[in-house]
Order: sequence, then structure tokens, then C-alpha cells
Amino acid sequence: MGEGSKQSRYAIVAKPATLTYDIDHMTPLTTHTLPPALAQLLPTELQGTCTWLDLQRGDRLFAQRQKPQRIFYVASGEVVLQRVSVQGEQHVLQRVRQGLVAEASLQSPSYHCEAVVTSAGRLIALPIGPIMQALVTDPAFAMAWITMQSQALKRLRAQCERLSLKRVGDRLLHLLATEGQDGRLPLKAGLKSLSAELGVSHEALYRTIAKLEQQGVLQRSEGQLCALPSAPRLASLL
Repeated sequence: MGEGSKQSRYAIVAKPATLTYDIDHMTPLTTHTLPPALAQLLPTELQGTCTWLDLQRGDRLFAQRQKPQRIFYVASGEVVLQRVSVQGEQHVLQRVRQGLVAEASLQSPSYHCEAVVTSAGRLIALPIGPIMQALVTDPAFAMAWITMQSQALKRLRAQCERLSLKRVGDRLLHLLATEGQDGRLPLKAGLKSLSAELGVSHEALYRTIAKLEQQGVLQRSEGQLCALPSAPRLASLL
């Protein structure tokens, strides 16, 4: 890869990526085994259109206002959907560690935000055209797609609820309760990216985590935040 791509991989949290990855010229991975959730969702003919991609931190899947050609499935790693305000601040709209990215742009003339890889991993690209055709001709797939979108809507509502909370600690504990697994939240992209998702400054987030650690509510270790079993505030949210 050229120097321009290398530059886009640095300071991904500080500013948006400057290069959209050229997916048409990427080398597909040798394995073709789809994740179980995706294999269950897609009809056999759609599975044959999937392309495995190996992406690095800082690669941008697509830019805002770019014409949608694909949606993506994160098999490993992490991707964030984000916008940059007129003041140059990043606003994280969605963080995906496993699941579809940009499915909301299926019928849109352009992507409404940009998608950036914040932790290296493997993704699957799905061309939009065959998906649209299958939604028209395959009722079972259409129903499965509607069910998936309903689940995504629930996550969006949880995010809106989280951002309505005034205190940083409440937002963080809400995120642990709704997005964590067994009280554990991975921090592959770092605390600065997490602060953008919570809509707070990273300084405020650092202070809050330190305070909650002192109170015995959570613990930061090995690239993750862990809720302690004795944490009464988190238990009330679970």
C-alpha cells in the first residue's frame, strides 16, 4: 500500500481518515466460511457474492456522500460510523464489532456518514444489487431482513436513551449494560474513540473511569472495561 494509506491509519481518533480503501483492488482472503449469523441470514445465492477483506486500523470503507455500492459485515475487528462537525469534532454514530455496517444505506443515494476501521480485522463485502433483488423475490429473506432491522432499531433507541443521561458515569454504565457481554466491554479502539461514542470529552471519561474504579464499580484491564459483581448501579441497569 502507498504512503497515503499509511497516513490515513494514524491518529484515527483525532481526525477522520483521509483515504477510502480501494476495495475493488483488495485481495480476498482464502477462507470462504461465513460467520454463522450471516450464513443464516443470506440465501445461498447471495453467499456466493460475498468477498472477504483483510483491513487495517485507519482504513476507510467509504466516505460521506459517496454512492453506496456495498454493505459490510464485521467478522472481527471494529468499525465505527462517524461524522465530523463543522468545528472538526468527531461524532461516533455507531460502533460495530460484529454485524452489518451501512445496511441503512441500502436504498440511499449516498452514505450519510463515513465508516472507518478502528481495530484491524476481517470484513465481508456484500454488493447491494443482489441484495435488493433477493428482497423482492425471496419472502423468507425479506422477513429475516426486517427482523434484523428491528433489532438494529432497538439498539438505536438504547443509544438515544444513553445520550439523554446527563452524567458521564451513567452513560458509561448504560453502555456496559446494553452493549457489553457478561459485564465486559472491549476497548480495541481506545478510550478516545469511546468518549466520542458517549458524547463526552476524553478527559471527562478518564476521570469517570478512575472514580468508578476507586468506588469498586468497574475495573479497566487487558483492553476492556469490566463491571465488578458487587456493582449495585450496574446491576440495576442489567
